[in-house]
Amino acid sequence: MNGSQGTVHPVEAPPLQTERANVPLPWNRMKDLQGMPGTLGGLFLRFSQMLFAVVALSVMATTSDFPSVTAFCYLVAAAGLQSMWSLVLAIVDIYALLVGRRLQNYQVVSLFAIGDGVISTLTFAAACASAGITVLIGNDLGACDRNHCTEFETATAMAFLSWFCALPSFLLNYWSLASRR
Repeated sequence: MNGSQGTVHPVEAPPLQTERANVPLPWNRMKDLQGMPGTLGGLFLRFSQMLFAVVALSVMATTSDFPSVTAFCYLVAAAGLQSMWSLVLAIVDIYALLVGRRLQNYQVVSLFAIGDGVISTLTFAAACASAGITVLIGNDLGACDRNHCTEFETATAMAFLSWFCALPSFLLNYWSLASRR
């Protein structure tokens, strides 16, 4: 009877717990930086985005002649989207802080990064368009006495501040997404 002979290969013993502490993991998880989802800084950024977007929306919507200019309608729509997006993500941040969960899941970070990128781009484009129309009305046409230039400028400034608060959220989410394997 010719049976096959088994070969024994030496196997290293797993390192002890004290030795394992100094061995780096195959990949390092990114630390939770303030401003990322699920942190107090991230919650502050979300509330700031929402506050500035709501103020821009309210100021622009209280003027009687904003529907006559497409850029101002675009600002109202973008500020409305920004405020709703920021409110939803602020609720998610509050939940994560209360439960003590990390929001570093790949799908969650992808959703936040794409959403923040799209919404912040819309807000920035709307603020730029409204600023251009406001300059046209105020400086070039000299028609501020017949229009609500102060309200238009305030709403535009609030939209820029909302975008300025949304940008760090987008960059941190994108960085977190890009730093994965």
